[in-house]
Formats: sequence, structure tokens, C-alpha cells
Amino acid sequence: MPKKITAGLFTLFLLLSVQLCFSQATPDKKHMHRGKLFDDEAVSDSDYLMSIENASEVLELAHTDAEFGGGTYRLFGEMESTKDKLDLILANLKEASPNVRNQQMYRTVLQEIEVELEQQNQTIDTKNANFDKIKDRIAGIRKDTLFTSLVRDTVQRKRFKTELLSLRAKYQSTDSLMHVNMALLSTKKRLTVQRKMAVSKALQTVESRLETSGVSIFGDEYPYLWHTETAIQKKELSANIKGKFDVEKGVVTYYSRYSFTSLITLAFFMGLVAWWILRNIKYLKNHGHFDNLKTFGFKYLNKGVLLPILVIGLNIAVVSNLYAPALFIEFLQLILLLILSLLFKGQWKQKSMRNWLLLIALFFVLCFMDLFVKISFLERTIFIVINVFAIRYGLVQLNSIKDQLYIKGFFKWASFIFIGFNALALIFNLFGRVSLSHTLSLAAIIALTQIIALSVLLKVILEVILLQIYTTRIKRGINKLFDHESLSQNLKKPFVLIISYMWIVVIASNLNIWESLHDAFSRLLSHPNTIGSVTFTLGSVLLFCILIWIAHLLQKYVAYFFGEVDDEDEENINKRQHSKLLVTRLVVLIVGYLLAIAASGMPLDKLSILLGALGVGVGLGLQNIVSNFVSGVILIFDKPIQVGDVIDVSSQSGRVKSMGLRTTKLDSSNGAEVIIPNGNILSQNITNWTYTDNLKQVEIAFTLQGDMSTERINEIVKEALDATPVVSTAKIPQIYYNSISDDNYKLLIKFWCSIYRTEEAISTTKQSLHLNFKNQGIAFSTT
Repeated sequence: MPKKITAGLFTLFLLLSVQLCFSQATPDKKHMHRGKLFDDEAVSDSDYLMSIENASEVLELAHTDAEFGGGTYRLFGEMESTKDKLDLILANLKEASPNVRNQQMYRTVLQEIEVELEQQNQTIDTKNANFDKIKDRIAGIRKDTLFTSLVRDTVQRKRFKTELLSLRAKYQSTDSLMHVNMALLSTKKRLTVQRKMAVSKALQTVESRLETSGVSIFGDEYPYLWHTETAIQKKELSANIKGKFDVEKGVVTYYSRYSFTSLITLAFFMGLVAWWILRNIKYLKNHGHFDNLKTFGFKYLNKGVLLPILVIGLNIAVVSNLYAPALFIEFLQLILLLILSLLFKGQWKQKSMRNWLLLIALFFVLCFMDLFVKISFLERTIFIVINVFAIRYGLVQLNSIKDQLYIKGFFKWASFIFIGFNALALIFNLFGRVSLSHTLSLAAIIALTQIIALSVLLKVILEVILLQIYTTRIKRGINKLFDHESLSQNLKKPFVLIISYMWIVVIASNLNIWESLHDAFSRLLSHPNTIGSVTFTLGSVLLFCILIWIAHLLQKYVAYFFGEVDDEDEENINKRQHSKLLVTRLVVLIVGYLLAIAASGMPLDKLSILLGALGVGVGLGLQNIVSNFVSGVILIFDKPIQVGDVIDVSSQSGRVKSMGLRTTKLDSSNGAEVIIPNGNILSQNITNWTYTDNLKQVEIAFTLQGDMSTERINEIVKEALDATPVVSTAKIPQIYYNSISDDNYKLLIKFWCSIYRTEEAISTTKQSLHLNFKNQGIAFSTT
């Protein structure tokens, strides 16, 4: 069709040219003797030139639009990449093993290719539509009556011969370019359609194999073990192993190319984390604090960074490649187990280490038998022996490993799964459900090894966080050690939830039920529910709650990354740092709530109704809560008080321990923690003893009896004050004589000291004065 339209335009242009060559201009006798000066219908050369110029601009613009730009060549590159992926998939499908994980991987990749082909097809259709618009613009030249009259007029055509020849050259160039590019797009369109058909056929094949595999797992797949032929040739066994290895190798090679970008991205981020850890460790070593990491219970980071980073990266890789081929994912897990062995070496007891290595050997044998050995009487017998050994291992030897782990709660459930799945696998194997038996055997050992790996992952993450906290404190000049155990317990809670999710996902994936569970939950969470005029989904509600929870979690723990653990020295507390933290917490909460509202998909009209209802609630009974919240925001930005200040509010006094959006906590002198709503603080007079500095003026009144001049008394008092470290020298002390009589003096001295050490300063100064005057034979007594 595009060729016909282009040819028609070109033929029209040729006919016009032929007509110009053989037609004769016939003058209009009616206007032959009429003067041209006052002829309104006369056409000037400028008008003809303007018409030619307009036609030239249309052709030039058409030529520019018809050219393929960078976006088109990117499209062709994407099409070649899609072709390569599809060719690899189709080649692997011809010799595909019945492994369920491989089939699931094929289905996932084919679905992605199907989406890519659809997008490419739509892009090609859009470009073809643009060519149709270009042809319409070229055809619009015929509607210019002035240009048409110029072409038909022999006399005028000869006068503008040069311009018309240039115009014809532009047309021919544009027509040729459009013809070539439209033909190329037609070829690409045909290839895209052919590939879509190939993808559809391949998807049908994969779905059929998965359906057959599901039926065979729960059906009469193989005869009972005692009915199986026992004879198998050694050469046949070797050939089967080699054949299956070649198939699995091809699948893994494809998947490695397919997931290369994501793996490189993961490696890049792991490199950044390693750089961050090494930077902190180097700082601690340079300042002589590296050995203190042992006091924080470090097991891994203080012995090297490479292995812990690999543990983090491989755990993420295992969970993020749920549809990877069996050989690929099991190879990653085997590497992870070997790295864990290097970490455990020298830390675990000999018995525990021996049982761990035995578990790795069991994992290797199971994977090898499942992937490369054809199902036979020998193979089934070996699996039964492995299951029996695994059950015995779980009942007798597993506890020695449990004692070495950081988290032990999940290990109990992993032990139950390990023993139970192996028992079920043994029974199913005996009665011919071999695929289900293999699936349960692998899921059992992966559930056990993965919980051990995740336990190490949790410990490494906590060590990374503690390292950051300690390094930040050292940089701020805080050398005091902190209670790392209680801090680790607080930090561990959210990560335990994440690790639990990762563990469940890995188990479900190895049981080949993760996709079904994911689809079921997706349908449940995306199903629209209506209450009155409000329509919502459980997924939006859940996402809203998760984002709110994450926001509160981040604002709670964000201080830890700045080295704040609520144990700072009162005199050296960084008030500006705490103010920044309060602002950061407020921003985190606001952003979290806004993201939660946006992610929930709540319409603006429904949001206005919610805000209206909230306004009514504020008016009826929530005004105190809102008042405290607003007061907290004002306190954060106005800064009448800050964390570490010593204040008096109403009848309460103490040091500000923490400031929240709703309340402020004070540490009183008697050890009590006073919680004051922010609204009460803002509505009352506040005495801030440390608003400008931490100094407080104190007084000591005393009496002297003895013969001594006032000048000498002043010298002794100043010597005593200078010798007292807690007395500030920033401000000059003052000495007052309240009473002077023969050998009897009543004095009052005023000096400055840290408000946090007032009692210590008074006591130490009194002792120093008493000792100095006693050495001079003067009686000293305080009032």
C-alpha cells in the first residue's frame, strides 16, 4: 500500500511535467488591452517565487521527517537484542530438561519478550503513521492554485525553470528516502509479527510442560520402588550425566547473559558498601580504636571485609533470582555455603564445624543427583539413603550448629522443616512420586542452609551499623563505649521481619509454589472493595500502612547513623547536631506520609473528605494532640530549648533528654524521667539555663577567724579557685565581705562553673578553701 501511494504521487508529478511541455498558453482577449498597473488579478514574480518556496519548504521538512533518527536506530538495536534472547530461548527449549525451575524461567523471559515485541510493534506503527502524515503534506502542494497555474503556464514555467528543476530534485530525493525507509519498516514489522507468533507458540509449549509436570508430581509418575528395573549400564549413566550437564550448562549460559546487567548492578552496590566499610575501618585503625570492635561482639567485619560483603551480595542474589535455572541458583547457594565455611573457620567449635561441612556435602550430593542423574532404581535408592541420613542428622547432629548462630528462633522451625520434608520425600519416593520427592529433599536442605546464611547476614548488617555509629562518635570526639547489646536488640527487630520474608520466599520458590502464591496474593490485594462510595484495594491499604511504618522506623533510628545513642556526656552534647536530627525526623515523617497517601491511590476528593472528618475530630476531641504536634514543630524550628539544655518549666526542672513531635522528656536531678507535652512547654514561661552557654554562677558563704589581711585572704581564695578544675576561668570570680571585725571575717564568693557539675564545684571549692586557710592557721567555717 505505501508503495502504491508513493508511486501515485510520483506519477502525478510526471503528468504535470508532461502537460507543461506540450500545452500552449492562451491569452485572455478580454484583458489583453487592459493596463496591468490597476489589475487586481495580476500575479507578480514575487508571488510565484513565494509559492515555489512554500513547496520547497514542505519537501525539505518531509525529507527531514522521513530520515531515521537516533530513536529509530535504538529501536532496531532493541529488536536485535530481543531476537538474540528469543533465539537462545528457542534453542534451549528444543533440548530443555523437565526441570520445573527452568521451565518457569523460560516462561518469565518469554513473557518479557512478548511485552518488548508489543512495544516495538506499536513504535513501528507510530512511525508508519508519521509517514502517512508526510505523504498528506506532500499531496497538499496540489491544493496551491498559484503553484498549479505556474506549472501549467508554459511561459512562466520557462521563466522559473531553475527553481522548478531544483524543486523536482528535492521531490525525487524525498520520494526515494521515503520508499527505502518505509520498506525497511515493513520488513521490521513482518519480523516482529513472526517473532510474536514464535513467542506465543513457545509459551504454549512451556505452559504445557509445566501443567504436565504439576500433574506428574501428584500423580502416578513412576512405579513403586520395588517394581523398578534395577539394571543400568555404566556407560548409559555417564552419557545421561553428560547430556543433562550440557543442557543445564546451556540454560545457565543464557540466563547469565540475560541477567548480566542486574548482576553487575548488584556487584557495583556491594562495591560501594565495601568501600564505605573500609573507609570507617581505616579511620579507626589510624586513630587507634580498631581493637575496640571486639568489645562490641564483632565476629566478621574485624577479620576482613571481602567475605562479609560476599555474604550480603549472594543472599540478595539468591532472593532476587527466583526464576533462575536450578543449576544457577544452586551454584550461588553452594558458593555462599563455602564462603560461610571460611567465616566460621576458627570461630566455631570443631564438632560444629565438622557437622557444617557434612551439611555442605549433603547439599552438593543432592543437587548433583537432582540435576545430572537420570531417574532410575539406583538414583531413587541413593535419594532414600540421603533422606534417612538427613533425618538422623537433623535429630542428632543439628543442635551443635544451632549453638553457634546469632539468631536461634528460626532455626527451630528450619529443623522441623528439614526433618519433616525429608521424611515426606522418603515416603513419596517409595511410592513413585519422584519429582515431588526431589523437590521436598532440596527444599528441606535449602531451608536449613538458607536460615544459617540469613543469620550471618543479620549479624553482618548489625556490625556494619555499629561500625558506622562508633566511627561517627570517634569523629565527634566521643570515646566513650556504649551499650551495644541493647542497641543491637532494638535494631534487630525490623531486620528480622525482612529476613523472615526472604526465608519464606526462598522456601516457596524451591517448592515451586512461589509463583502461585504470588499470583494469589496479587489478586487478593488488587481486588477492588467498596464501602459506601469509597472503593479501595487491600494492596493500597497494606502499602499505606507499610510506608507509614517505615517512616516511623526511619525517624526513630536515623539518629544512630549520626552516632547518637542517648549516652552523650552532658557537657559535650552537640545541640546543633540534635536540632538537625529533629528536622530530619520531621522531614522523614512528612515525606513518608505523603508517599503513603500517593501510593495508596486515594483520590483528592476522598482526601478532602478525610481531612474534613479530621477537622471535625480536631474540633471535638483531638485538639490537644494537634496542639502538641504543632507545638513540637514550633519548638524544633524556633529552638527555645534543645536536647541537652537544663530548663525549668512550671514546677518541673531537669535536662532535656529528647524532643519529639508530641512530647519532650526531661531527666530530673533525682533520676526521674519527666514527660511534658509540647503544648504545655510552649504555653508557659521557660527558664533555660544553657541557652547561651553551660555556665552557672554559684555562691559560697563562709567565716574566717584569725589575724590576716584582706589582701592575703583574697589571694588565698583566688588560689583555691584556680586550683579547682571544675571552676570556669572564662569569667572572673567575685569576692564580697559581708562583715569585718577584729580577727573575724564573713565572706561571700561568686564564681562560674558548668551547670552539670554545680554540686561538685561547690564541694571541691570548699575543701580547697578549708585546706588553704588551715595551712595559714586561720579557722574556716561555712554557713
